[in-house]
Amino acid sequence: MLEQILGKMIDPKEGFHWLLKKLPISSLNLRLDFDLFSRPHYAYCIYQACYIAQKLSLTKISAIEFGVAGGNGLKAIEAIVEEIEIATGVEVEIYGFDSGKGLPKPEDPRDLPYIWQQGFFAMDENALRQTLKKSALVLGDVKDTVADFVTKYQPAPIGAVFHDLDYYSSTVAALKLFECENKYLLPRVFCYFDDIMSSNIGIISESVGQLCAIKEYSQQHDNRKLEKVNGLNYIRYFPSRWNDQIFVLHCFDHPLYSNYIHPDLDRQLKLQSCGAWLIVNS
Repeated sequence: MLEQILGKMIDPKEGFHWLLKKLPISSLNLRLDFDLFSRPHYAYCIYQACYIAQKLSLTKISAIEFGVAGGNGLKAIEAIVEEIEIATGVEVEIYGFDSGKGLPKPEDPRDLPYIWQQGFFAMDENALRQTLKKSALVLGDVKDTVADFVTKYQPAPIGAVFHDLDYYSSTVAALKLFECENKYLLPRVFCYFDDIMSSNIGIISESVGQLCAIKEYSQQHDNRKLEKVNGLNYIRYFPSRWNDQIFVLHCFDHPLYSNYIHPDLDRQLKLQSCGAWLIVNS
C-alpha cells in the first residue's frame, strides 16, 4: 500500500490516472482511451473487433476466453459487452473454454511445469453458471472442444480472443481454432495473451510457453500471421503492461481483409503556402 501511494505521489501521470478511475465518467470513448475498465485489455480488443465489424456491415461477432477458471474474466467480458453493443450496434456472442477441472498434467517441458501444475485454477461450474448472463461454457479438453467448435456452435465471426491457458501445449491446441473457414473469423482478430510476461521465476521467452506457441503458429501458416501490435503503448494515454500482450491474427486470405475501414474517407496532405508554413513552424 505504501509503495502504491508513493508511486502516485512521485509520478503525476499515475496520480492523474488514479483520480480518473475514481470519477463517474460515463463516456465509453473516454473510458476506453483512459483505461477506466477493470480489464482495459478486454475492452480494447472487444471494441476494436466491433469497430471492424461495424465498418464491414456485420451485425454480430464472437468473443472467446480460453481459460475461464473461476469465471471473473467472463463476467468482466459480459459487463464490457453490454456497453459496447449499445455504442456500436454490434451484438457479441461470448464463449468460455475450460476443462472445468483446472490445469491438466503438463505434457511438455515448454508447458513451464516449474511454475504451473495439474489442478491449478479449478472451476466451480455450478456457482459460475448461476452468475453468467449470456456466456456459453465450452467444457472439456481444449484439443477436443476446439476441433468441433464451429460445427457445433456455428459462431458469429470471431473478433476477440483472450488466451489464458498457461501451457505451451494447450495454447497450441487453442490456436487451431484459427484454422477454421474465413466465414467464422473477422479479417483481423484481436488477441490478448495473459502468460507472456516474465517474472523472476517464470523467465518467459519465445522458446517456451505461449510465446513459443505463437511463434510456431505464424511459422506454420503463410496466409495467417499472429503477431504483436507494434508500438501500441506509444498511442495509449497511459502506457501499461497489457499493451505488450496484444496480438492480432491477420487473415490475408480473408475476402474482406482489404476493405477500407478508416474513419476518414479522403486522406490528403495539402501543400501549404510559404506564409502558412512559416507560421506553423515558427
